[in-house]
Amino acid sequence: MRGMDTSASPLPGPAPAVPASSDDEAQPFPYLGDEALRGPIVRALRRVIDPEVAMSIVDVGLIYQVTAADDRVHVLMTMTSAACPAADAIMDDVERELDQVVPLEHKIELELCWEPPWEPSMISAQGRARLGW
Repeated sequence: MRGMDTSASPLPGPAPAVPASSDDEAQPFPYLGDEALRGPIVRALRRVIDPEVAMSIVDVGLIYQVTAADDRVHVLMTMTSAACPAADAIMDDVERELDQVVPLEHKIELELCWEPPWEPSMISAQGRARLGW
């Protein structure tokens, strides 16, 4: 796999606006940049499963924002808790899936953040239905 930059830090400024839940399949999280990459990136991220709930990380609400511009794809994401035992596996799966759809000249950057903290209201309507909520 190509080199990937991962970092875990609180956001330097105001936290991104994260919808409580997003029922719009075409816009499950804020996306900025190259529209040609939007569909492949969203589909790739939907293939990554959070093993603790057996659901897509997109439906769990772990993706806060994706920016695809200037030969890079930057994914701002979180985990359900800072002590998430599946964090490394999820990050590896995100890299693997993006590596299949992002052009080789683009750098993949994963940024793990804790603000705003994840909460169950971030689960999509489809995810809540799967959980019986």
